[in-house]
Amino acid sequence: DYRGYNLPGGSLGFPLIGESISFLRAQLQDRGDEWIHERVLKHGPVFKTHMMGSPTFVITGQPGNKFVFGADYDIMSAKPPKTLAIVAGEYSLSDLPKPRYLLVKQGMVSFLKAESLQHHVKHMDRLIKASLLRETKNRDVVQAVQFMKNLTFEVACCVLFGVDDEVIIKGLMSDFAVAFKAFWSIPINLPGTNYTRGLAARKRIVEKILPIIKKKKEELANGTLSPRNDVIACFLSIGGENVVPLSDLEIIDNFIFLMIASHDTAANLSSMMIWKLARDKQIYDKIREEHLGILAQRQGGDETLTWVEVNKMKYTWSVAQELMRVIPPLFGNFRTTTADTSFAGFDLPKGWQVFWVACETHMDKNFFEDPTTFDPSRFEAKKPIPPCTYIPFGAGMHQCIGNEYARVKTLTIVHHLVTRFEWSQVNPNEKIARQPLPYPSTGLPIKLISKPAL
Repeated sequence: DYRGYNLPGGSLGFPLIGESISFLRAQLQDRGDEWIHERVLKHGPVFKTHMMGSPTFVITGQPGNKFVFGADYDIMSAKPPKTLAIVAGEYSLSDLPKPRYLLVKQGMVSFLKAESLQHHVKHMDRLIKASLLRETKNRDVVQAVQFMKNLTFEVACCVLFGVDDEVIIKGLMSDFAVAFKAFWSIPINLPGTNYTRGLAARKRIVEKILPIIKKKKEELANGTLSPRNDVIACFLSIGGENVVPLSDLEIIDNFIFLMIASHDTAANLSSMMIWKLARDKQIYDKIREEHLGILAQRQGGDETLTWVEVNKMKYTWSVAQELMRVIPPLFGNFRTTTADTSFAGFDLPKGWQVFWVACETHMDKNFFEDPTTFDPSRFEAKKPIPPCTYIPFGAGMHQCIGNEYARVKTLTIVHHLVTRFEWSQVNPNEKIARQPLPYPSTGLPIKLISKPAL
């Protein structure tokens, strides 16, 4: 009962379902921005709705972004919608109480920060190169989206989690594909629904990860595994005076959480870069020139990429940044109010979801001149982008911790593609659909033309 609260305008839709179906349908048709904008025009930059099983405030615009991303943990948590929380698990990072949240996040960040990732560039490079050569051997047409999903999942398993058994990786990949579909679904536990299949997939993931944790515990105990080897080893090494070590379930839930954060965004960005370069010869040529220049400066060595070389791919990353502005990988994301609060004159009761969106500021001419024009030079300019207006990975204390990892992996994939191939879309009129991340709707089949570096 919210009588006495000054709530913003909007509709809570049908019981339980709310407006989830119309929102998900708009996402699938890549009209999510229209769905949001229609309601902004009707109700203003803050409106109420009901999505993914919970009453929800949608907050848009720069002031709204600043409020959401700057809110203290005591006011707003990163608690995800019910579907994601149940499939990812009750101990995943976004569901933990503040002290445990900070502890687990520290373990993740210690591995995913730039200073740590630079030691894994060569390993990542070898995996990506080998996978690319396998996939393209004796074939001139490749299903780019599925290949990127397979490739980025394999790299995440090997580099992030120290899992290199092919049978286990394939099994996990199959289970996660089912789980990903459940994350943005209506939480109805009936046979055949994405939600129910997601719960079953989670059970299988747990069964596969438990033996891996057991083995790593033994290797850490006998000194054959370094705590810095992978994220699971980092988690197992958390402890000390007045610190309770992470339980197996805490490690599993955060394995699932981190796989969500690191894998699907990287797979999406890589796929969309392939899509963009197939459609824009001028950008392809300029990126290829940048990468051939990096190879030309290489003097001997083992022919694997280095951290220094990855950081020379400045134009390539500007293209990726502009692509994420126009087609953000995350349409938006959820927070949950942990206490009664207010914004823009409206009351936000405790326990409501808060949904932020990227499209309203990404396409705002007040922040990005001529916003419908694709212009990578925006990210090469010395003039800084206003805070909380460019948010493909979120912002503030809850910024996606896998963004640097996604950058390195995407640049490495693009490097091996443009120095070996040119490509074109088999279906030039293929539309983009959000599933919930944006992907070409028929899987982006591309025709490869060999174009090795001179």
